[in-house]
Amino acid sequence: MRAEENFWDWFVMHEAELFEFDPSLEVERERLFDQLAAALQKVDPDLAFEFGPNGARREFVISAGGVKRAFPAVVTLAKAAPPLDRWSVTAFRPRRSPINPVDFQGEHIRPDDVQFTLLDNEKTAGIYLFIPGFRDDSVSLKSIGYLLLDEALGEYDVETRLGLIKMLPPEAHTKGNRYPLPNLPRLFDRLVARLEGRSGQSS
Repeated sequence: MRAEENFWDWFVMHEAELFEFDPSLEVERERLFDQLAAALQKVDPDLAFEFGPNGARREFVISAGGVKRAFPAVVTLAKAAPPLDRWSVTAFRPRRSPINPVDFQGEHIRPDDVQFTLLDNEKTAGIYLFIPGFRDDSVSLKSIGYLLLDEALGEYDVETRLGLIKMLPPEAHTKGNRYPLPNLPRLFDRLVARLEGRSGQSS
C-alpha cells in the first residue's frame, strides 16, 4: 500500500496546481501532466489519468489505459484516496453522454461519423467499429477507436463485457446492421442484459 500512499501524498502536495491548471498554457500543462504521469506509474506502469472540467469540484479519473491486468491497481489506488474537498476520484474512464469527439496525434474523429455493428455469439457481445480513414496500420485511429468505445460504454465494460473488437473502414463489406455510435450504449446494454439473462437461465 506504500506506493498508493506515496502517490496521494504527491497529489495532495500539488492539489492546487492540478485543480487550477490552465489548458491554454501548453508548456506548463505538459510539465505538470508529465509529473502526474510519473507519479502514477510508480504505482503501476500502465496507469493513466483524465481530468473532468473545472468547477466547484473536479473529477480525477484513474484509468488502466485499456490494460486489463492493471484493473486491480486502479481499484486499489482509488480506494486509497484521502478525503479531497475539491475532487471526485473515479475508478476507470466512465461513460460520457454525449460522447465527445476525440483528437489524437493529429486525427479528429466525431462520434456521429463512426458506425458500429454489434455481434452476438450467444455468449458474449462483440463489435465491428467503422472509422473513417481506418487502415490496419492506423495506430492513431485504432487508439481513437478504443477511446471512443470508452466514452460510449466506459472502460470497465469495454474490457470485461466486450469480446471481439474489430475496427474497419466504412467501405468494408460485413454482415449485420450498422448504427451511428451514439446508439451504442442503449443497444449494447440491451444485448448484454439478454446474454446475461440467458447465462443465468442455463446455470
